Amino acid sequence: MTDCVFCRIVAGEHAAEVVWRSDASIAFLDIRPVFPGHTLVVPPEHVVTLADLPAPDIGPFFTDVQRLAVAVQAALEADGSFVAINNVVSQSVPHLHAHVVPRRRKDGLRGFFWPRQKYESDDAMAEVAESIRSALES
Repeated sequence: MTDCVFCRIVAGEHAAEVVWRSDASIAFLDIRPVFPGHTLVVPPEHVVTLADLPAPDIGPFFTDVQRLAVAVQAALEADGSFVAINNVVSQSVPHLHAHVVPRRRKDGLRGFFWPRQKYESDDAMAEVAESIRSALES
C-alpha cells in the first residue's frame, strides 16, 4: 500500500533506521521512542491487526519479535523490555507492528496503557471468562 508509511519503509521508499530484516519481518527504530532503542517490528506484507496476520506467519513473526526483544535489551544494557501490540485503538499506523521497548528499573514508565481494575465479584469474573471461552469455541 503506497499510502502506508510502514509499507514504504519495507519497500525502501521511506527512510528508516533498519536494525533487522528477514522474510517474516523488518525492524526499525521508532522515530518517537518511549526510550532510545524503542524498536518497531512489522510484517513485510500489509496487514492491519494481529488478527489479519495469516496463521503460518505468526510463528516466524513472533520469533523475530523475541529475537529483537533479546537484542534490544542486550544492546541498550537494559534490565528488561516491554513488548506490546495495539490493534486499532492507539494504533497510530494501521499496519501491524510490535513495539519492543528497553526498560530499566525505576525508569519512570508507569501505567503505560491502563490503570488496573478489579472485578465486581468472583461471579462477574466467571461471567467474563465464560464469554471468552464461548468466543473461542465459535
